[in-house]
Amino acid sequence: MKILVFAHRLEVGGTQVNAIELAAELRDAHGHDPVLFATPGPMVELARAKGLRFLPAPEAAWNPSWARMRALREAVRREQPDLVHAWDWPQCLDAYYGVHLTRAVPLLVTVMSMAVPRMVPRSVLTTFGTPELVDQARAAGRERLGLILPPVDVHHNAPDAADGAEFRAQHGLDPDETVLVTVSRLVGHLKLEGLLRTVRAMAVLGRELPRLRFVVVGDGTARASIEQLADQTNTALGRPAVVLTGALVDPRPAYAAADVVVGMGGSSLRALAFAKPTVVVGEQGFASAFTDQTADQFFYQGMYGLGDGDEGDYRLLAELRRILGAPERFTELGALSRNFVVRHYSLESVTRQLADLCEQAAADRPALRIRATDGIRTAAVRFAGSAMPHAWRNRIGRATAALRG
Repeated sequence: MKILVFAHRLEVGGTQVNAIELAAELRDAHGHDPVLFATPGPMVELARAKGLRFLPAPEAAWNPSWARMRALREAVRREQPDLVHAWDWPQCLDAYYGVHLTRAVPLLVTVMSMAVPRMVPRSVLTTFGTPELVDQARAAGRERLGLILPPVDVHHNAPDAADGAEFRAQHGLDPDETVLVTVSRLVGHLKLEGLLRTVRAMAVLGRELPRLRFVVVGDGTARASIEQLADQTNTALGRPAVVLTGALVDPRPAYAAADVVVGMGGSSLRALAFAKPTVVVGEQGFASAFTDQTADQFFYQGMYGLGDGDEGDYRLLAELRRILGAPERFTELGALSRNFVVRHYSLESVTRQLADLCEQAAADRPALRIRATDGIRTAAVRFAGSAMPHAWRNRIGRATAALRG
């Protein structure tokens, strides 16, 4: 089967890694022929390393995007794929209106965000990244659903897969220091709260544990605000307790160098694969260590959570103190973490599930009336509360009239 994988802009991020690794595994383990269609960015390097053909997509400030739909239609004309696999709702909208509604090209959508987006058309087979989100989508009236857990290449991400000592030396971290690491995009959405809370926690923990360092690996639009708080923390402690390295296309040496990791989503899963004790952060004050008591909760809801809205840092401080204060448990927690990821999230097992869903989506071609009705409903949701572009208003009006006629 030929699959056009329509991914996000290829900036450094966990979902981009997921899209690339799953496409390569579909080729290597299941004999499919994937081609990657996405806006260029640093992760093109990973796609090329995996041997994937790459087709550049234009930037899009708004979705659906006329420019991206035109480029997608041209890519589909040239490649003649059996299926378009779109990652998250912006790419879904471009694919739905660009080639699924108009040309009946089969479409599969994968959503890895931590909410059920109303803008994804209901008639399209849609996967979510946690059992909880699948349950929420079903409760909201969606029927064509699948579960695709965030995949982890457990061979590429493993305790002996990278040189942590070299990373420590490169960033001035002594071998006997306790190193807390986070690997994250430095952006406001989802990420910023946990990043700032961890830097603030270092202002307290750095006095209690003078050999503790916090390393932030990543880059993004929120970097300046994080750097400002890091500088304040370092000044207050009188030492470089918080270190920002910038983004790394291959962050595995950072995981290998860590004693403890703090993070969320795919980053925290990779930390578990490296057998690292991990504290999961979310929003609204959420923080919880991964332990045998919390493993089932994290499997169901994902490596993320919502707190009670309290903006204080006491939960994160308590969890970090509990983990950092018992270094004799690092090995035990690491073994539990590694086993959890291998059992549930291995790239091989997740790809098998995806291959089955690709077959289902490719075989299903909803009737034009179903596609058009769903397209009108989705456009109404998309443009609710905002000024609908004139061209879209005309097209929706014509489609509605055609259906009524």
